[in-house]
Amino acid sequence: MIHITGKIPRKVAVAVSGGIDSMASLDLLRRAHDVVVLHYNHGTPYAPKAEALVRAYCAEHNLDLIVGKCEEEMPAGVSAEAWWRDRRYDFFTEATDLPIVTAHHLDDQVENYLFTALNGKTYLIPHKRDQFIRPFITTEKRDFTMWCIRKDVPTVNDPSNGDYRYRRNYIRNVLMPHALHINPGLKKVVKKLVLESTESP
Repeated sequence: MIHITGKIPRKVAVAVSGGIDSMASLDLLRRAHDVVVLHYNHGTPYAPKAEALVRAYCAEHNLDLIVGKCEEEMPAGVSAEAWWRDRRYDFFTEATDLPIVTAHHLDDQVENYLFTALNGKTYLIPHKRDQFIRPFITTEKRDFTMWCIRKDVPTVNDPSNGDYRYRRNYIRNVLMPHALHINPGLKKVVKKLVLESTESP
């Protein structure tokens, strides 16, 4: 079951990559909200497929779509993950003044909790920061997957998600299963921390 934390404004922009998480959140939100879709084309070989899927979905459901594309070359010696994230977020904030919904979920929170713990200090992805709201941060990834299956929502899988050169992919695909084996209640622990941080003034 998809859980919503906090209130979602009537009119919002939704960041949509074409993957399961963002497509599930878009499909849910379009049913009760006035949405504008934001899609960022990273200029990779996979990107045209993702953009085509998002365009087709928006056309089918008569949704406004704003597409951005990276025209810059990545500088040498920078973190690819951080660089791409910064380019996406720059596009999002330049594209609209609306609140922007991202599809971060509980599994993302657990991965981030582990990732930051390994670097010396745990950090939770905030429910809200500036324009960005993350209403699904207590929803598990599997609930997004089930939504897409039940509602027949089209999705694409970014092949870079399996590239272990990116540390977050290694944590998601290798470390997370071991962490959950050691502590099957890890998601509940992090969910409690998320809810406590959300309720704090």
